[in-house]
Amino acid sequence: MSELSRSCGHAALPVTRRRTKITAIAFLIFAAYLVTNIFRLQYFRHEYYKDKVYDQITTSSAMRAKRGNIYDANMNLLATTRTVWRVFLSSRDIKKTEKADGVDYGEKIADGLSSLLGVDKENLLSKIRNTNVLDITVKRSVEEEEYRAVLGFIEEAGLEKLVFTEAQTSRYYPSGTMAAHVLGFTGSDNQGLYGLEYRYDETLAGKDGYYVYAKDANGQALPTEYATYFPAEDGYSLVTTLDSYIQGALEGELEKIRINHQVNNRVTGIVMDTTTGAILAMATSSPFDPNDPYTLDSVSEAKLAASGLSPGSDEYRAYKRELMQVMWSNKAVSETYEPGSTFKIVTVATALERGVATMSDRFSCIGYYEVGGWHIKCHKVKGHGSGFTLAYGLQMSCNPTMMQLAERIGAQGFYDSVGRFGYFEKTGIDLPSEASTIFHKPENIGSTELATASFGQRFKVTVIGQLTAIAAVANGGNLVTPYVVEKVIDSEGNTVTKHENTVRRRVISEEVARTVSAVLEEGVSGDGGAKNARVPGYKIAAKTGTSQKFDVLDANGNSYLRIGSTVAFAPSDGSGIAVIIVVDEPTTAVKYGSVVAAPYVAEVMAKALPYLGYERAGEEDEITVENFVGMHVDTAKKKLTDAGIAFEVVGNGSTVLRQTPGGGERVTTSLSRVILYTEESLPEDIVVPDLVGKSAAEANRIAIDAGFNICIRGVKDFLSVEGAKVAMQSLPPGSVAKRGDVILLTLLYYDSED
Repeated sequence: MSELSRSCGHAALPVTRRRTKITAIAFLIFAAYLVTNIFRLQYFRHEYYKDKVYDQITTSSAMRAKRGNIYDANMNLLATTRTVWRVFLSSRDIKKTEKADGVDYGEKIADGLSSLLGVDKENLLSKIRNTNVLDITVKRSVEEEEYRAVLGFIEEAGLEKLVFTEAQTSRYYPSGTMAAHVLGFTGSDNQGLYGLEYRYDETLAGKDGYYVYAKDANGQALPTEYATYFPAEDGYSLVTTLDSYIQGALEGELEKIRINHQVNNRVTGIVMDTTTGAILAMATSSPFDPNDPYTLDSVSEAKLAASGLSPGSDEYRAYKRELMQVMWSNKAVSETYEPGSTFKIVTVATALERGVATMSDRFSCIGYYEVGGWHIKCHKVKGHGSGFTLAYGLQMSCNPTMMQLAERIGAQGFYDSVGRFGYFEKTGIDLPSEASTIFHKPENIGSTELATASFGQRFKVTVIGQLTAIAAVANGGNLVTPYVVEKVIDSEGNTVTKHENTVRRRVISEEVARTVSAVLEEGVSGDGGAKNARVPGYKIAAKTGTSQKFDVLDANGNSYLRIGSTVAFAPSDGSGIAVIIVVDEPTTAVKYGSVVAAPYVAEVMAKALPYLGYERAGEEDEITVENFVGMHVDTAKKKLTDAGIAFEVVGNGSTVLRQTPGGGERVTTSLSRVILYTEESLPEDIVVPDLVGKSAAEANRIAIDAGFNICIRGVKDFLSVEGAKVAMQSLPPGSVAKRGDVILLTLLYYDSED
């Protein structure tokens, strides 16, 4: 037995050793794995796990940067950031508190907040009942009055741990719709979505900061020595070239056009400094409100209502989105149109610059010009006759004259000149979504394409591109870069960056520019097609245009929609301003640019030029009435006599107590009478006559007989001229006004075609 036991012991020893060896190897492998992983975690994954631990023991709170302001050229505020509040609640805490207190807080909260904030009670109550979360937004962008009412409700009802408020920032546009298409708007996160807000988003937005602090196991903040503060960097502000007075004047005229001429596809206009390219005003009718950009304007709303689509249907929602996109688009920059006869300025300037024509050349027009076997018509069916000058051809907007010039220039020369005037490149204006010119490829320009292009048809340009090209004629031949932002400033008003004017190139000589400008001015002051653009006392150079739209045709394949436009600049013999107005699809009987655009361009000029300090020159039909109130009646009488203005004194007092017209009003000198009241009697009420459609002489007689003063705009030598009629009057017919009040009459020539 002892031998057997000894034998078994010797046999077990190698097995034990093997097991020990295997265990040791396994331990070494595990140890090596452990050390390797510790090394990997310590050296290669150190930052990752450090951040994980850091996130577990710290929390952060965002510090929002304040978005910069946008100002006009005179530092009037156009866009700013203000404080609003978000009201939110915790459905989880509401349920817990209801269970503990046995009170229906959900009903109480839904009832109170729906009344104060104008939200749907049942919808809010459903969110409270059917969710179990810490944060449900009841309403964003709550104004201060509502916010204070909510605070009172929370305090009165003891809801401090269930309903909460959070201060936020919201973009605000103090002037409402003014310059909406230029300014654009921001989204709910304050990110720029359109216009300058989008183009300069990074400049305006600034950089958010944050506050980082340590927290204990219960999530409570530890003392401040464990906190770090990274301050926000507020955004910079923009100082634009826009002038609120001129912007308002332009917008007012565009709305008049839209209403008076029943425009179907919006009206747009620009006022620009011809030397620098600074945009003084830019607008499109009808402007939306950037404070509420997702609400359609009245015109778009009417189109939606007239669509016949069922509210709530997919088609209805799609059409509403389409209308909204159109409403937001800046028509002056993002859309193209056929410039029509306003382009004839470029054709004439090109011919003179290339030396293929002179001002002494003679032309003829029989009502059409034959090109490539086609009779391409002039707007004047009977023709302009023969032996007339180039100046006459431009002033009368003769198509055959332009086609003859284009033949002399040649296809390649014409194409090159169009490029020189900047049409084949974007203007570079600092606004988003600038469209590009649509023009014939050089190899596709045949005789017919060249002929129609000479008078601005069968190609498309942007409104800003057309005005920039014409400004090159106005400023003496330089193609400038239009711009909207003059400088960027910080919160202290210090200049960060400033615009530097850019002349891209010279496109024509000063001599050619002066010659063309003089011809255009003579067409306004004389009997040219642009005479409706006249402004008393100023040299206005202008060209009207009416183009066909070939995108939409009638059942017979004919174009029936029109675009009427006018471009003008003043003074015509030096640096100044240029104005363009484009009327897309007027639906009234007369659609010519000389009627639907020219007189409104004149009105913008009449307001902008004296405001900008351009002095009147030459004869004036109008005078500004002085304020005589408080003046001795004899002094007032002498002043009126010296000014050549008729007057009437009512009463026996020695001091002027009241007057009509009032001080500052403009009247036509030879046709007006100032009434001075020296006693406490009130001016007599009288009914305004209907003067529309009357000649100047007839309107004057009727107004004077009724007891009114008049101020006549739009026509020179208005009492003797033929063909001009009253198109508009400032006081509505049938309304009641005071004896001596001024009726502003706008006279137009309806025999002008373009």
